[in-house]
Amino acid sequence: MRSSILAPALALSLLAGGTAFANPAHAPAAAAAPGGYAGPSSVPVSTVRQLLDSGRDDQQVRLQGRIVSHDGGKHYTFADDSGRIPVEIKARHFPPGRTVGAEQRVELHGEFEKGRHKTEVEVERLVVLN
Repeated sequence: MRSSILAPALALSLLAGGTAFANPAHAPAAAAAPGGYAGPSSVPVSTVRQLLDSGRDDQQVRLQGRIVSHDGGKHYTFADDSGRIPVEIKARHFPPGRTVGAEQRVELHGEFEKGRHKTEVEVERLVVLN
């Protein structure tokens, strides 16, 4: 009887956009931050200016600088000392449980999208540097 009451309550909580676990200590291991490769990369760090001047469509890129504005949804503006570029960052690419502010340096790994009407970086990984 008890499980027949808890299951619908859990389902309603998840459908409502809530979380099933109010206390992170009781969350399953899958809720932990994902692991991944942490070694060197063959993709060199570029500047925004280099990318805008000579970047190729679908080129893998690494940028270091700051996310300076949220432009709605998954759209942001990234800036380094050489310029600014629109970036697309899905919520899952932000560090779990950590807010990234405009003053924090980040490294973005992603793909440069260069078209007639739109130029942006689709971010696949975001690393907070400080």
